Amino acid sequence: MRIRAAAPAELPLLRSIERAAGEPFRTLGMAAVADDEPLPLDVLEGYRAAGRAWVAVDGADRPVAYLIADAVDGAAHIEQVSVHPEAARRGVGRALIEHLAEAARKEGLTALTLTTFAEVPWNAPYYARLGFRPLTDADPALTEGLREISRAEAAHGLAAWPRVCMRRELAQGSGRTSDRA
Repeated sequence: MRIRAAAPAELPLLRSIERAAGEPFRTLGMAAVADDEPLPLDVLEGYRAAGRAWVAVDGADRPVAYLIADAVDGAAHIEQVSVHPEAARRGVGRALIEHLAEAARKEGLTALTLTTFAEVPWNAPYYARLGFRPLTDADPALTEGLREISRAEAAHGLAAWPRVCMRRELAQGSGRTSDRA
């Protein structure tokens, strides 16, 4: 699986990947999540133009997954990672996250962060297996930027299901996560 920067012409395909990746939420009674519109093309273009949109491609160089990220309070924040169900359970999401971790290290960022559903098996439990830890309200790593992201997600309706902010420390220079993650 190769990872590269997303190309402008691929942005509509990223929206299709996100829609397909959302379908399994229906089986958990979360149809509103499955029906949520992917980010608009102009927003995706902003990530792409800023160098913060990557795709995992198949042998024909066609995207099967993508990740977009922001810098939030000294960490690389995963805004969205979506894997097409036909490419699921093959380490594609993990590879995208590791690619981001390496890019974040090169930028001098100290951690990866994300917000996700606490009880969805392919969300918080999956990220915990990748070295992310949940952040409590009292945790100093729960920065104001993460709190603002959580408030915006709640306003969008995502707080209808338990959500959690998560963080994975990055060991600088070693290419591996620290034991604190």
